Parts: sequence; structure tokens; C-alpha cells
Amino acid sequence: MNQTALVITSIAGSDSSTLKIYAKECSYRNIPFIVIGDTKSPDTFDLPGCDFWSMDRQLKFNSKLAPLIPTRHYARKNLGYLIALQNGAKTIMETDDDNVPLGNDFWDFCSRSPMVEAYGVNVEGWVNVYRYFSEKVVWPRGLPLEEVRKPTKPLKELELIKICCPIQQGLADGNPDVDAVYRLTYPLPLNFEKEIQVALGKNSWCPFNSQNTFWFKEAMPLMYLPAHCSFRMTDIWRSFIAQRISWENGWSVLFHEATVWQERNEHDLLKDFEDEIPGYMNNTKIALALAALDLPKGREHIHDNLIKCYDIMIENGWVGEQEAPMVRAWCEDTSRITG
Repeated sequence: MNQTALVITSIAGSDSSTLKIYAKECSYRNIPFIVIGDTKSPDTFDLPGCDFWSMDRQLKFNSKLAPLIPTRHYARKNLGYLIALQNGAKTIMETDDDNVPLGNDFWDFCSRSPMVEAYGVNVEGWVNVYRYFSEKVVWPRGLPLEEVRKPTKPLKELELIKICCPIQQGLADGNPDVDAVYRLTYPLPLNFEKEIQVALGKNSWCPFNSQNTFWFKEAMPLMYLPAHCSFRMTDIWRSFIAQRISWENGWSVLFHEATVWQERNEHDLLKDFEDEIPGYMNNTKIALALAALDLPKGREHIHDNLIKCYDIMIENGWVGEQEAPMVRAWCEDTSRITG
């Protein structure tokens, strides 16, 4: 098996033009392409180059987590990660079915290393990384609204360093990952600057998403997507927890140029806004609570640290109590698979 796998969750059929692009390119590059379906998926799915997992097939997968994940939920993507891991993937790239790869740029990142040269950011607090890639007013989904107008340290004042980044977030051109407030008040499309890499270090917060993200094996236990929270926050709150635990491993999170073009699926922006309210109200509180946790250092503690982070999320009511058995099942599954 190729050391890299691509994971998408989708209810689209095998006639999806985007899924066809990924299937063709993955076949050409010998990259396993895993698509996780749901109850709304078509009864038949036939796409060469794609390993499609129906609900029936998912429930037969040897996983303690599989039967616990709600149906019709983005968190079913967790099973795609587990399947890729079990099949031997050393790296996992993930995206969505409305993100089109930008030529070879998307695929060229498949052969990269966790050690990268990037501009290091080590300021305490929130960082609007998008401002390093655009002179326009723009911010990522999940950035607290009270931080939107906060000045960003100029790129020329940052040092170019070699740094370990086992989590690497690519941006998206066209219709980038911004929140409903932005979409309701600012014009799109928007394209980002190229050939820029920024790495956020300890105590620096910026949300990252699941739409164009590359994970190296050492960080894969942090891929867990919570199910018992707002749909618009599942990958954002995952990113906060992943960043917090990364600090205890000496890792930074990399943000790099756009390698996909988003042709966004149809959304009700007011419904998106409603689903984002838990983030607008709580993201700063969540960051403070996670930062205050006393977490042990080292990769050997990564699962225990993940559980501690979710326990504080549950204790404060940011995610539901049903998350507790799920995250523990995830830890058991990943521990069993990776040994």
C-alpha cells in the first residue's frame, strides 16, 4: 500500500465530478482513496479508484467506535481515518467533496516531510493566520469575532526556521473556509498568496479545518472529530485540542498556500450562523480551559491527554456526555491498530 491515503466523507454518488477527479488522480498515483458514506448515500456506488464504505460495511469494520458514531454526521469520517491506519497509512490527507485539487499543487504535498521551513509564530494568544496570505480583511472559521480586528505581526518580522509540523493545513482558494458572519458581510471569491508557510508554536492559537489537511502518523491520534457538538464546530474544536496536545510534543501546526479550490456545496448561511453560535460564544473560553490543563509531555501520553481535553469539554457542557465513551473507543481503536 502507498504510505499516503486520502479520506473523504460524502453522500454524493459515484457521478460526482469532484470524486471522479480524486479517484482518477489517486489511481494514477497509487494512493488509496477512502470514501465514507452515510444513510443518505446512494444504494449503489461504483467508482474505479475509490474504496467506498457504505453504512453496512462500516458497521462490520472491527472498531469499537463504529457503532457509537451517530448517522448523518460528519464525525463518521473518523472511520475513514481508522481504515487508512489499519491499511498501513503513514500519512493521511483529508478533504471534502466540494474541494477541487489545484493541479499538481495538491498532490505535491503528499511526499513532504513533517520537518519544514516556515515562518515561526510564537506569540501568546490568537493569531489570524489568513492575514499572512492576504491583504484583504479575512479570517478563518472559528477565530473569535473579538479577535478579527486584532493586528497581526508582519511576516517580515517573523523568523524563517526549520520546525516539526506533523499537522499541516492547506488553505482553499475561491470560497475559502470562513464563517457565516464573513459570508454575510464580505464579498467572495477570494484567492490567497502563494509560496508562504507559517508555523504556529506553543501558546499561539488559530483554528484549522478538515477540508485540506495533511496528518503524519505521530499526530494521527489527534484526528478524532467529536460528534456531540455543533456540526460547524466539530473540526474547529478538534483543532484546538490538537494544538494544545501538540505543544506537549514540541510540535507546531503548519499553514501553507491554497492547494484546493472550493466550489462550496449549497448552504443556508443563517443556519450556518446558528450552528456557529456555540463557537462565537465559547471559543475563547475553550482555549483558556485547554491552556490551563496540566498535561504530561511526550507521545506516550497522547491518548490520555486527548481524554483529559475532552473531559474538560464535557465538564463545561461544550460537548455532550455521550462523547466520553466515543473518544475512549477511538483511543482503544488507534492504540490497537498502531500497537
